[in-house]
Amino acid sequence: MWKAAFTELLATAFLVFTLTTTIISILDSHEVEPKLLVPLAIFLILFLFLMMTVPLSGGHMSPILTFIAALKGLITLACAAIYVLAQCAGPITGFYILQNVMDRQTVQSHFLGGCTVDGPAIALILEFVCTFVFLFLGVTVAFDKKRCKELGMAMVCVVVTGSLALAVFVSITVTGKVGYGGAGLNPAKCLGPALLQGDRLWDGHWVFWVGLFFACIAYYGYSMHLPKEGSDLEEEEEEEHDILWVARACFGKNGNPINRQWKV
Repeated sequence: MWKAAFTELLATAFLVFTLTTTIISILDSHEVEPKLLVPLAIFLILFLFLMMTVPLSGGHMSPILTFIAALKGLITLACAAIYVLAQCAGPITGFYILQNVMDRQTVQSHFLGGCTVDGPAIALILEFVCTFVFLFLGVTVAFDKKRCKELGMAMVCVVVTGSLALAVFVSITVTGKVGYGGAGLNPAKCLGPALLQGDRLWDGHWVFWVGLFFACIAYYGYSMHLPKEGSDLEEEEEEEHDILWVARACFGKNGNPINRQWKV
């Protein structure tokens, strides 16, 4: 578990560094259609990172996937907590490297890759909707063992990265603003700038977490009603770690705690 968590830390650090520098370069190039280039860059970079990290740690690289995986019972709550800590430490490391190697004026001119929020209501709606779209299109396939075997890892990575790139394209088309440039789909990526720079970056920072949290809850509720055939988990495996089953096991039907050994 610790080796996988360390992989998540390194992957998120270099992913944030690579994506942010690439997006800033695209915006500095003054291309006519940067809204098309940004999702394309995200697709290509994330695909490469997924191909490397999926066999090592599962390729989460975001608290979104870790949280929904914990809700669905794919990983234990202890593993999820360690993963999230690593995924938060990674972007902090990545941004620290970024601010020391890139011209600070350039970084500031682009408001740190979309980590400021002017108008939390719109941002909250976009984070929720775009995250749900990503979960609905990408995660539904990625968590389905039968379809993963049929498609193969490379094609599944294409579906996941394509879903995320689509959600980003939709959100930046709606906003088109400097600062908050659209749904981040990774709440931890703005944690580094907020901690190291502070100031207005904390204003509305909660949007990046709350919107995605409710999107995961909504998707989990939807996924409970998916057909069992071809679902992401075998029945007995799902029952062992699924969050609702854990709650029932802890408190029982009458609210009495039940002692049980859990796997980590």
